[in-house]
Amino acid sequence: MDEKTYKITEELKVAYEVDILVVGGGPAGVSAAFSASRLGMNTLLIEQFNCLGGVATAGGHGHICLYSSWGTNERIVGGITFEIAKRVTEAGFGVHNNSSLDFEVEGMKLVLEKMAEESGVKLLYHTFFSDSIVEDGKIIGVIVQNKSGRQVILAKRIIDCTGDGDVSAKAGCEFYFGEDGTGLCQPATLMFTIGGVDYERVRAFRGNDYKLEWVWKKAQENGDMRPFQDQVMGWWWTPTRPDFLGINFTHINFINSTKAEDLTKATIEGRKQAYESIEVFRKYIPGMENCYMVSTPNTVGIRESRRIKGEYTLTKDDVLSQRKFDNSIGYGSFFIDIHNVSGPGMDKKTIRPDKGFKYQIPYTILVPKDIDNLLVAGRCVSVDHEALGSLRVMPQCGVLGEAAGTASVLSIQENTTPRNIDIKKLQGMLKKQGCIIDENDIVRANK
Repeated sequence: MDEKTYKITEELKVAYEVDILVVGGGPAGVSAAFSASRLGMNTLLIEQFNCLGGVATAGGHGHICLYSSWGTNERIVGGITFEIAKRVTEAGFGVHNNSSLDFEVEGMKLVLEKMAEESGVKLLYHTFFSDSIVEDGKIIGVIVQNKSGRQVILAKRIIDCTGDGDVSAKAGCEFYFGEDGTGLCQPATLMFTIGGVDYERVRAFRGNDYKLEWVWKKAQENGDMRPFQDQVMGWWWTPTRPDFLGINFTHINFINSTKAEDLTKATIEGRKQAYESIEVFRKYIPGMENCYMVSTPNTVGIRESRRIKGEYTLTKDDVLSQRKFDNSIGYGSFFIDIHNVSGPGMDKKTIRPDKGFKYQIPYTILVPKDIDNLLVAGRCVSVDHEALGSLRVMPQCGVLGEAAGTASVLSIQENTTPRNIDIKKLQGMLKKQGCIIDENDIVRANK
């Protein structure tokens, strides 16, 4: 049966005209917006939720890594991304080193808003992206929806930091989706925070057994747990909240995050798994006997959906061979972290590299093939399914965002499109901002 349609003709108010519009306020979005605004551009950031930070805040994920090469203390991420880690620590909301940051979610929200204010970024929360406005192969604006109604925002440059590549898809860009062959994406996770934890006892019980696979197997054999998960994906602890623990454990397969129905399904199932997990923790984990739910976040965590087809597609081979690029905008170093697309645990495609592993990220994965004045940052850049397993983590999203924000500014200054900017000038600007582009920038000491 054909789908029913209803035609609407409307005239929309232009609510804002800006130099640079950033759509999405996650790690990529804040870095893009802060960099653009600090460089003197009239910058607006729109966000569907009520805070900045994306999965780190709205998604409840109180742990960020890696800022360092794999298994070492040499820092390969700088710029705004590492500045955030320092600011959160200085504010008393977490602790960081050259590799990671553990933090209080609510404190992160406050720090990011303070940084936005200092940077001069205009924020517009509770605002959903609806459509892209394209003329002659160039994006010139977007349509948004919020409590003020449907509105138009016009901009000289637009940066898609939606995670799902929504702006790019609506603009007509081609994209990849999921793993080759099946099209299935990595599972979604609803993070949650528990209190009443005696973390020293938990740590002692856990020892060097990070995953605790035998515990979940026993719980399932005893009928205390459904088989949605078979290992710990992350228990995030910060000494600033010593009896709290952030839990990365729920696993919801067969989710397409570009569909509202699937997001609804994932949220309901994720919350159900979270409360079931607490009962299991109380029964099986010493130090968690009295744990209780503190919060579930207001969005489910998404690992994978659309990835644009860009001027270049970063591949697994590029990542594993630690390929160097003349148009490098920074480094990645996380392992190829692919959760099972059709069940619990990790996918067989997961690869853990040797100590010191790192690879350069080329600028051209931010540039869509077919639309001008649009850049993409975050997990929706041009990468294959397996390379995404490494590049999708928050520090790298921040690296991508700062490069996109800076490149947008440079393209306006040079009166050219983002795809035609002078890469050497971009790299020079990023270095001036404290970004780490090549071997000469790497920080060897812990600072």
